[in-house]
Amino acid sequence: MAHGTTPHFHNTEGLRQIEVGSKEFQCVGALPPFDHPHIYLDMGKDSEIVCPYCSTHYMFNSRLAEGSANPVSAIFQAA
Repeated sequence: MAHGTTPHFHNTEGLRQIEVGSKEFQCVGALPPFDHPHIYLDMGKDSEIVCPYCSTHYMFNSRLAEGSANPVSAIFQAA
């Protein structure tokens, strides 16, 4: 399944927090087959958001490029 231009992130490693370079993205939870519904999250004017499915805490980091994450392993790559 193609993503288009919306970045997708996951938290398979069970990290406490993930920094992202996008305020609008999709969270997939863990990598398939342990993922949750791929939901769209929008921080709006805030700089952080918590996924309502997996409770991953995402923090916006303006120093990161759009679609990137810290750690890089949190970027979801479709097979």
